[in-house]
Parts: sequence; structure tokens; C-alpha cells
Amino acid sequence: MNAPLQKKDKFTPELRILAASLLSMVVILVWAKFFSPKPPVNPPQQNRPVQTAPATAGSAAPSGTAGSAQTAPTATGVAPAQAAPVQPQSASEERTIVVENDLYLVEFSNRGAVVKSWQLKKYKDDNKPQRVLDVVHADASQQTGGWPFAIVLDDEQWQNAANAGLYKISSDSRTLSAPAEVQFTWSDGHLEVTKHLKFDHTYVVRAEVSAKLDGRPIHAGLAWLGGFGDLTVTNPVPVETISTFYGENGKLETFLHKKLDSADKWPTGLWQGGKDFAGIEDRYFVAAFLPPNGAAPGTLATRYWNAWHTVKVDNQDKPEPVPQVATATSAQPLALRIYVGPKDYDDLKKMNPPLHGLINFGWLEVISDPLFHGLKWLHGYIPNWGWAVVVMTLIINMLLFPLRISSYKTTLKMQRVAPEIKAIQERYKKYKLNDPRKQEMNKEVMAIYSREGINPVGGCFQMFLQMPIWIGLNRALSYAIEMRHAPWLWVHDLSAKDPYYILPVLMGLSMYLVSKMTPMTATDPQQQAMMKVMPLTMAGLFMVMPISSGLAVYILTSSVVGIGQQWYLNRKHPVTVPPKPVRGKK
Repeated sequence: MNAPLQKKDKFTPELRILAASLLSMVVILVWAKFFSPKPPVNPPQQNRPVQTAPATAGSAAPSGTAGSAQTAPTATGVAPAQAAPVQPQSASEERTIVVENDLYLVEFSNRGAVVKSWQLKKYKDDNKPQRVLDVVHADASQQTGGWPFAIVLDDEQWQNAANAGLYKISSDSRTLSAPAEVQFTWSDGHLEVTKHLKFDHTYVVRAEVSAKLDGRPIHAGLAWLGGFGDLTVTNPVPVETISTFYGENGKLETFLHKKLDSADKWPTGLWQGGKDFAGIEDRYFVAAFLPPNGAAPGTLATRYWNAWHTVKVDNQDKPEPVPQVATATSAQPLALRIYVGPKDYDDLKKMNPPLHGLINFGWLEVISDPLFHGLKWLHGYIPNWGWAVVVMTLIINMLLFPLRISSYKTTLKMQRVAPEIKAIQERYKKYKLNDPRKQEMNKEVMAIYSREGINPVGGCFQMFLQMPIWIGLNRALSYAIEMRHAPWLWVHDLSAKDPYYILPVLMGLSMYLVSKMTPMTATDPQQQAMMKVMPLTMAGLFMVMPISSGLAVYILTSSVVGIGQQWYLNRKHPVTVPPKPVRGKK
């Protein structure tokens, strides 16, 4: 530890703060990458062909489960001798029905009354050529045997039968346009299941699910199985962006696939109650299960788990987790609102309960939120998001210009006393860092600063203020749905990095030019070299890491503005170079 500390001792206090702030920014950006271990090579257990929920095989009738604070009550079945006869109902053949509005197109199959495709019409995927985004993962659903809107019962045998049955559809039409209603009905003579769905012109679908065994209601839930979201993203891989979530007492809890157990870890009939909402999400889209309007908070129960399917990685088959989630209520029949659509901040905030917390602005949300809404306000006048970023950058830099002036004046003062500071450091350089006489050096340096009225932090205060803006803006640009696939000049997606690396190169060059124009207080060649390498380091980060190109636009614009501002300051307050000491005989 001694060697690094001794090298650090050569830095002036200003450069120490600058180096620390730059290292902090690098650590935060690397942390934002969320490096995580790969899925385990061997899956916990292969999926059973038809299993669609975490339950254990039971008898011909579902077993009763006592209700508790975390377990939803389950109605016990009635013996066949005591039950009224139930007429079997089943379709003669498998068929599909499509329901659409201006926002989505949903395809249902009557086998299990499940969703086979859910296309969001206003959004494209990253395929080449691009296609309308489908948030249903058909391959994963086929392998795991579970599809969205599958029913979840507390007995696996009845559940498998319900999700494999051919349901009768209330409409003979193959296509319905919202507003519309469709009902799926099936019965094998003992178990009777009905799903009633209502569609309007929003992203919200209203569902009512009823399950009866021998005429008596039993506990039933609705699930989103088989995965969710945009499968065509490349960095990171899609499964790393998917998580299940629930809201409880105003607090949001999210669970990536690494935190989810396999289906067999859930005992029969176990539900976690007291939830305000639950669902599954990726970076930009969400499927959220909500209670009916007017329902009391904490009326939902949820369960979430991992299934497994096989994917091709470097031409080899590897297991990959498939996060799944189910939602139920203690009251039967089950009534839910289901939002399937984009994570639009303002729209989700208007939901009841509000869902805008699903947009991950991170720990600097206090900065990300106003920057995002300021950018959104500018976009109302400037149609292109990239140019809106440029205009916002100009406004911010004009507001920060007085700080640049103050920082410049502090730099000039520190430059004037730099030879004196250097002489003090030379006198004490022979002492070790832990030598008490090093404290005397610091006292002499601070005495000079006090005499000249210099605040060592003042020289880099503007940079300290810019770094939280950089981090907050990057979060807003990376997670706001409005930035997804937003073009600007040669950039096709402001939320992703520049694929041609033009922006990082221009950004690095402009930052280097600003640093060359800015007076330096450092006289040590190593410190000067560090200041020259910093722009190169920043450009390299933007090339290697998935940092939004919108942030590169911001920094590039800031640097260009900084060149103009620094030229003005250098002309108005020219730098006075201290005279070199005349070398003579001792």
C-alpha cells in the first residue's frame, strides 16, 4: 500500500480530488453493467412435459390448504356423491382467435385458452429486418409446456388437465376488434374452468377466471409462463433483463432469474399474499397483474419460479432459466386487470396502483427524473430526441457557465502559487508518508491557500457537478422507452452505444482539446500525462461498455460548448506564466 500512496502524494489536492472523482465514475459505470455469473451448466431439474405451476402431484381432487398471512385459502373439493352433476364441455378441434386494437394484436389458442402471441404494434424488435415486437417467447413456452394466461391450481393433475383442454370460444369469428369480449369454457365433468376477457383501446385487459370442482369453487390463479419481453436484444442477453416483481406496502421488490427457485421448491398451494400488484418485466416492457379498480390494497397473492429450456450458444446446447410468475386472490372467481405494454413513465404513474417505479432510474433518480421530464418537454417542441439532447445540453452549460468562470479564476490563482507549492513538496519529499513532518508540509501548503484565498475544491467543483448529471442522464436515456430505437443522424438507437464508434472518438478529441486550452496547475509530468490520458479513457469506456449514445451526444456537445467558453475566458483573463528562476552560481 505504500507505493501507491507515495505516488499519490505527488498530486496537488485539486488533482487528488479530480483523480478520485474520475475513478468513482468508472466504478459506478462498471457497476451499472451488472456483470453476473452465467446460468448453471446443469439445470436443477428437467421440466415435466405439461407442468405449468409449482405444485406437487395430488389425488383426483385438490387437497385443502389452511389459510394464513402468507397462504391464500383453498376450497376443498366435494365428494362426487354429494355434488351436482357437471356437464362436460369441450371443443371438437383446436383453433385460434385474434383480438386487436391500435396498440396490440393478441392471438389465443383454445387449447388451454392461452396466449400464443402478443404483438405490440408501435414497437419493433432488433431483428434485421425489424419486425413487430412479440413479447411471448414461443420456443421457451413450447419447451417448458407453459404459455401466458395459463391457469394455476393447487393440484397439479387438475391444473395439467385444465391447461391441455380444448375450450369452447364464445365467438365464431377468427378476429375481433376492440372493444370486445371473449369467453373460454371447458369442463371434463368434474373440473370446470371459465376465462372471461374484456378488451378496450388501452393496454389493459380485464380478466375474470372461475374454476369449480364438482360444482364447488376452488382456488385458481392466472400466470405468465414461458418468458417475457424482447428476445432480440444482444447486450446483455435477454434473460439478464427479465425479472419478476411485486409491490407490497408501497415498496417494489424485483427478482432476477438468479433469485428464483425451481418449481419444485414451492409447496402445494403456497402463495405469498398481501401484494398490491405482481408481474414480469424486461428493460422496456412489462406484464403486470393488478386488482380491479376500487379494490383494497394488498388483495393479491403471487408465486414466482424458474423453468428451464435449451438455447444454442456457440453451436452448443446450454440450459437457460425462464422466469415465470402467477397471481391469484383469496376471493373467487379471480378478477384482475392485466397491463401488457411499454414502461412509459407517465402512463404507469397514472395506473392504480402506480407502476412508474418499474422504470429503473437507479439511486440517482432525483437527478434522472427531472432530466428526463425536461428532455420530454423539449421533445414537444423538437421532434428529434437527439437534437432535444443537444438543446438541453446547451441550456445546462449556460446555467453552469458562472461555475466555469469561478473554477477558471481558482485555477489561475493555483497556477500562480504552483512554484511555491512545488518548492515545499521538494523540501519534504525525502520523508516517508507516515512521518509526522509530512503534516508540516500540508500545513504550509494550506497556509499558502489561505493567504491567497484559494479553495482547492473550487477548481474542480464544476466537474463534480457534471458527473451526477452524466450518471443520471445515462440512466434516463438507457431506461426510458422513448429513447429505445430513437434515431439521430447516423445513430439508430440513442439508448445503446454508437455501433460505429464515431461519437466516442469525437467526444475524446473534443475533451482533449478542452483540456489543452484549460490552464493546468500541475507541474509534474506524470500528472500532466494523466490529464491527457483522461479523454482517451472516457472514449474507450464508451466503446467497450453499453453506455447510451445519448450521453455521448451530451458530453460531446458540452465539450464543444466548453471549447468556446474556454476560448472566451483565456482571451479575457490571459494566463500569466511565472518567470523561471535565473540559474547562477551558488
